[in-house]
Amino acid sequence: MDLASTVDGLMDGLTADLVRLAEIPSIAFPGYPKDQVERAHDLLVELLRDAGVEHIERLELPDTSPVIYAEVPPPTPDAPTVLLYGHYDVQPPGDESLWHSPPFEPTPVEGGLRARGIADDKSNVIAHLGVLRAYDGRPPTGLKIVLEGQEEYGSAFDDYPPTDPDRFACDAMVIADMGNLRPGTPTLTTGLRGVCEVVVEVRTLAEARHSGEYGGAAPDALLALLQALASLHDAKGDVAVAGLRREEWTGASYTEEEFRELATVQDGVPLIGTGSLGERLWSGPAVTVIGLDAPDVDGAASAVVPYARAKLNLRAHPLQDPDEATAALVRHLREHRPFGIELTVTPSDAGPGFEPATGGPAYRAARAALREGWGTEAESAASGGSIPLVNGLAKAVPGAEVLLFGAQDSMCGLHAPNERVLFSELRGAVIAEAAFLREYARSFAAAREAK
Repeated sequence: MDLASTVDGLMDGLTADLVRLAEIPSIAFPGYPKDQVERAHDLLVELLRDAGVEHIERLELPDTSPVIYAEVPPPTPDAPTVLLYGHYDVQPPGDESLWHSPPFEPTPVEGGLRARGIADDKSNVIAHLGVLRAYDGRPPTGLKIVLEGQEEYGSAFDDYPPTDPDRFACDAMVIADMGNLRPGTPTLTTGLRGVCEVVVEVRTLAEARHSGEYGGAAPDALLALLQALASLHDAKGDVAVAGLRREEWTGASYTEEEFRELATVQDGVPLIGTGSLGERLWSGPAVTVIGLDAPDVDGAASAVVPYARAKLNLRAHPLQDPDEATAALVRHLREHRPFGIELTVTPSDAGPGFEPATGGPAYRAARAALREGWGTEAESAASGGSIPLVNGLAKAVPGAEVLLFGAQDSMCGLHAPNERVLFSELRGAVIAEAAFLREYARSFAAAREAK
């Protein structure tokens, strides 16, 4: 089979179905209509059946949108089984005035389509369907297809796989909630940073007091908090918290020009930190102040601030124990005591990072498949984001190789206004995933014959 020609013949239909799916505002956050998530669920069940999938289940868990679970039996008893993952829920659109077109009206852009969730992760869900269609519903491996309905908000499904390991048993997994470093550069994600959030509070006075009468001796809660926050980084912008793991990054990364554009860094503003971008973004820690409670500038009174609070987001090395990383940050803050003032530091639950093994037959097959999909050698990169379910799946099936790739790219604007997907990346992902199943099945057969 000429996969490229086969997929080219499928692209119009896949694009039409992507539009149908992206038109549905399947937001699984509280306060949004649940019936829209159900609409997306029902459409995907219909598309899976049309693609030849007979075994489809609906998994119901507490306070969790339905998970689609489907199976395609292996063509022979000794063929491998591959789990394909994606999610059909999306982020809220945010401020719709920042969108160039309505977020749930898929709109043509140069080389692709714009809509909320069209890249993250509906393009990858459609890529799975494309693979089924390319093989007329009879792929060269067995398949277990998992399409989650509440990934963006988080749900009980994150911790479910280890409680039902037989359901998820497989030889390899394709976690299609990722994409390429840049369009046209096939990329395997080989690391996900861990994450936690910490709230820091300072209370120094029973109530605000006149800054002229009391300022200079009365302990200012906001000044104390700012001192504590400033201690988290050194003069060059590197994280200065003892006990957080940082290593050299040896994979691919952005150029500084690409990163400045992606991060929308203003002209003349330097990047912070030292070392390679990969080290700063993926194999080292990051501490970000994501929220600050303090008096408004416009309504500020001339008073010593009695109370201040900040919320911090910590991203840790993929292999560092998340509780260990959280403890290091909490310890740093509690020991700092700016002006001798004690801080109240409250951590949230920590999410682990992930770093898959990359030397097995599935990885070798994936590299060949990605080259076939995009016509050039695959790169290895990492992500500062996290996918909690990956760890749950890895615990459920510890012997399975985990592959992270897909139709997104780092410039697609996921979670931002004007998210888009490129047809070239969708096409490449379908070809690559289909080629991976073929190559992986062949490697299994060759290993069997060699015994």
